[in-house]
Amino acid sequence: MMAEYEFKEKDWKLFRAKIGGWQEAYMEKLLKEYREILSEDIPASKRFWKLEKKIREDQKNPGVLIDDMRRSTMLVDLYNLISWQVITLEDLSDFSEDLQKKVAWFTER
Repeated sequence: MMAEYEFKEKDWKLFRAKIGGWQEAYMEKLLKEYREILSEDIPASKRFWKLEKKIREDQKNPGVLIDDMRRSTMLVDLYNLISWQVITLEDLSDFSEDLQKKVAWFTER
């Protein structure tokens, strides 16, 4: 188990400032995927159920929802955002070098 990591106030504020934009961009990507499903040349019922299934799955994605944003779970939240391809390590370039290294280490595991 990883030792608890104390984040700098600047990183915490930056995370809170950026999360909304990251999620909006990701949801825009999802909407494009939904439009593609709706445009498929298959019966309406198949499109409907395929879309419903995808939306249900996407609702659990951190790119759509982070249940409980806390400083103590920020590293896990960042890892989840990266693993779900909501953001990349490059998106963390404004954060402290220390946080970037921690997230890179965590995502390599």
